[in-house]
Amino acid sequence: MTAPLNPLDGLRRRAERELKEDILPFWTRQAFDPATGYLVGVVSNDLRRFDDGPRHAVIGGRLLWTFAAAVRSEPRPEWQEMGRRAYALLTERFWDKLQGGVFWSLDATGRVLSDRKQIYAQAFAIYGLAEWYAATGEAAALDHARALFELIERHAAEPQSGGYLEARSRSWGELADMRLSDKDLNAPKSMNTLLHVLEAYTTLLRHWPDARLRSRLRDLLVVMLERVVTDMPYPHCKLFFDLEWRSLTPGISFGHDIEASWLLWEAAEALGDPGLLARTRAVALDLAAGVLAHGCDTDGSILYEQRADGSIRSDKHWWPQAEAVVGFLNAHALGRQPEYAAAAMRAWQFIEDRVIDREHGEWFAELDRSGRPLPDYPEHPDNCKIGPWKCPYHNARSCLEVMRRVRP
Repeated sequence: MTAPLNPLDGLRRRAERELKEDILPFWTRQAFDPATGYLVGVVSNDLRRFDDGPRHAVIGGRLLWTFAAAVRSEPRPEWQEMGRRAYALLTERFWDKLQGGVFWSLDATGRVLSDRKQIYAQAFAIYGLAEWYAATGEAAALDHARALFELIERHAAEPQSGGYLEARSRSWGELADMRLSDKDLNAPKSMNTLLHVLEAYTTLLRHWPDARLRSRLRDLLVVMLERVVTDMPYPHCKLFFDLEWRSLTPGISFGHDIEASWLLWEAAEALGDPGLLARTRAVALDLAAGVLAHGCDTDGSILYEQRADGSIRSDKHWWPQAEAVVGFLNAHALGRQPEYAAAAMRAWQFIEDRVIDREHGEWFAELDRSGRPLPDYPEHPDNCKIGPWKCPYHNARSCLEVMRRVRP
């Protein structure tokens, strides 16, 4: 008998090649200034360097996670060295030795630019540190991650309605402006921060099976299922909230929805509670179905968002494409519907055809609807290869997840 065709045939090989021959070598060459050893500010699409941009703690945590995860898959010396550099950056330059936690940003000289404690950044620090501990066994990395967990729980857990606050001051007091960026609402709670606290706690629990951490992760997963995910007008995640969980905007982020679909499932799997697994499976499939029906373009790519007025913002960013591959693979594993395997393959094909920069390496950050890269930095400040928000975490993780989920 002829063996049945694998709908994901070749995907693992293609993702592994992209990770090992493009993404990781690019960041190994470009992320740190060879003269100073310090993290670069901005690298444009054509590899020009700009030193005036801030260095966010988020990129430190994401760099650390990326190379720690790479080392866990294959302990190459150059990846280990990159992990050590990222670890030192996060735990020395970014670390607040007086008040604890990581500063939000540093300037071009390594001085503190913003000393606020953005909970999103603390979460990514936990994510990277826990993965580095798993890769190396360095006890200090786990100690740092546990310290951040304690700080988040002590100062950012919202005691009345659950969830976590967006940001605190350097001394962990109140802030009038809690926005993650100028593009975000000044809201006390957001889906984005909650999702990445969930992601960080999930990873930490895998390597530190602490009872209180387990309880807090469970509480957060329930909050996400009950307060953040909605069925109207179709399954998606609400984005910004007041303290009592009233939604502050009706916009829909397709990239965040497909990312949430698999990260929620990862949390439920880490907890292992049968009831939560059943609930989360249903929600994960609903979110994936919503994105497939409303957020996929005809070329297989993911559109950016649905605005509050119902119109579609149709430009295409690199990270929703990466998350779509994983989210649709996860949905295929949960439901076995062939349309999800096909959607994952089409998303990857769009990445190969349009998002990967075959000339200069890595991925274009922003493209128009037709798949053409938008004008380069500084005309489009977010369209760069390395920057405050452009990092290797989404695309490297997508490749690693494909390698984990798809048989050779």
